[in-house]
Amino acid sequence: MIHELRILPEYYDAVINGLKTFEIRKDDRGYRVGDTLRLREYDPDKAKYTNRSTRVIVHYLLRYDDAPGLIKEGMIVMAIRRAA
Repeated sequence: MIHELRILPEYYDAVINGLKTFEIRKDDRGYRVGDTLRLREYDPDKAKYTNRSTRVIVHYLLRYDDAPGLIKEGMIVMAIRRAA
């Protein structure tokens, strides 16, 4: 499955540079290992998308039920890798 998600410029740059290897999101889309996230850079000052986007693959998930003391209920942590 492909999920299209908004990402702020500072986080987009960190993904592109290989520094940010995770996404923390609301667990409201049925995310699964192997899913693709299309991360579209969004400029909140201009209230619009830029022309930059990238695709990453989810290779590990951590949900509230897995770590209730670490993750807020209703949230998910996804380990990601840039797609080839």
